[in-house]
Amino acid sequence: MIRKKRHLEMALESIATFKEPKVDMEQYQTPAGIAADILWNAYSLGDIGGLKVADLACGTGILSVGAALLGASQVVGVDADPQAVAIARKEASQRGLDDRCRFITGDIGEFNEKADTVVQNPPFGAQKAHRKEADRIFISKSVKVAPVVYSFHLKETEKFVKQLFESEGAYVSQSYYYHFPIPHMYDFHQKEEVEVEVVVLRIVKG
Repeated sequence: MIRKKRHLEMALESIATFKEPKVDMEQYQTPAGIAADILWNAYSLGDIGGLKVADLACGTGILSVGAALLGASQVVGVDADPQAVAIARKEASQRGLDDRCRFITGDIGEFNEKADTVVQNPPFGAQKAHRKEADRIFISKSVKVAPVVYSFHLKETEKFVKQLFESEGAYVSQSYYYHFPIPHMYDFHQKEEVEVEVVVLRIVKG
């Protein structure tokens, strides 16, 4: 088990990213520094150690692996992309986490397990036509899965997202702000890298 945030970040830096990122799924790897910071905060608040963690839209497993390294008793990651799930399984296996990490290929709408904590970095909705729909799906599902949720969103949507969580009977207890770097990955990207302002909300049900 990792006991220092810097060691966690170093461990997560080697997590493989998407081999063939899909623009319609807005697949961007969570930077190791941001993943380590939010997971360390969750661990410090008692939301990871010895608990079951669900990682919705797990991608290649950076948050899942990080939660397991911090002592989660069980981690289940869910993603619609089978290629990303295969990478996540491999990354967990290479670190000896097969007994605690499990990955499912499928739509989160069909995921019906319960957990103690959800971590999720869903599509930001940078393709704005899909933003509200994506937010609603993940917000509604996450609070049904666990009483505590850590959820990534564009900072500009923070007010809207808070309202959606409140409509689900949940409230924001903490907010964490980051500059999220997005590298040149897709044909429509015009710059080598851009930064978007992101908020991670800690949500408590009831």
